[in-house]
Amino acid sequence: MSDSFALAADQLRELDRDRYTASLVIPSDHRAAVQSIFAFSAEIAAVRERVSEPGPGEIRLQWWVDAIEGEGHGAIASNPIADALFRTLGTHALPSGPLLRLLAARRFDFYHDAMPDVGQFEGYAGETVSVLYQYAAMILGGGAVDAAADAAGHLGVAQALAGHIRAFGYNASRGQLFLPLAIFTANGVREADIYAGKDSDAVRAALTQIGELAQTHADKAAVAISQLDASIKPAFASLALVRSDISALDRQIAQPFTALSSSSAFSRLWSVIWWTLRNVR
Repeated sequence: MSDSFALAADQLRELDRDRYTASLVIPSDHRAAVQSIFAFSAEIAAVRERVSEPGPGEIRLQWWVDAIEGEGHGAIASNPIADALFRTLGTHALPSGPLLRLLAARRFDFYHDAMPDVGQFEGYAGETVSVLYQYAAMILGGGAVDAAADAAGHLGVAQALAGHIRAFGYNASRGQLFLPLAIFTANGVREADIYAGKDSDAVRAALTQIGELAQTHADKAAVAISQLDASIKPAFASLALVRSDISALDRQIAQPFTALSSSSAFSRLWSVIWWTLRNVR
């Protein structure tokens, strides 16, 4: 494994420990490639935390757009994540279009517009999360795997919903709402009350409804994954972590604006290994 792939794996472990953990059950001959895709995503997601206003964030995303659209990567290769990413795209003949759509979707992160409804959220999750599992399936399957589309789609939405329920209070404190506003409005919650951190039965009811939606997507992902060839299934090991997170949502919803700790790193690793032992056969 080249230094770029090793550095990309290190960056993934630092920025997105869950996805790094899930990548450890990818067969060794494909693990570095999958990690390079995941590391790119983690790097882009982290831009939001590194900028204080949209302008610098937009510039950073545009750098990646230019890098992906450029014919020669030259000096771009001095960035280890970019180098590993472009090597993976070339080696596995992966399309770059989904990466450009991911970058476009991530522009939402820099602004204070609330996510309007479930349809918009599912689109956002599809472009930013589901696409990662589709790429992983392509790497493991040696090309397009149409049968993996449902698994990737549902897993990405379930993971995004559960993750944003956990991050609900943090995002609210920044004046941002990534979960569907329409669900809160239907439960009588005002957008301003969310940003003010006002807990209520209505807020918990809305979050419970969103948690149920996450469970529905996770269940559909499990069914779709079960129908895949065994060689593709490791791409979807994150389902183990999503199920664990969903099972803990009641505790989080009871304190919606408080960040609660998740299970230990060892516990999460073991859940991924156990899921793989039970499902990849």
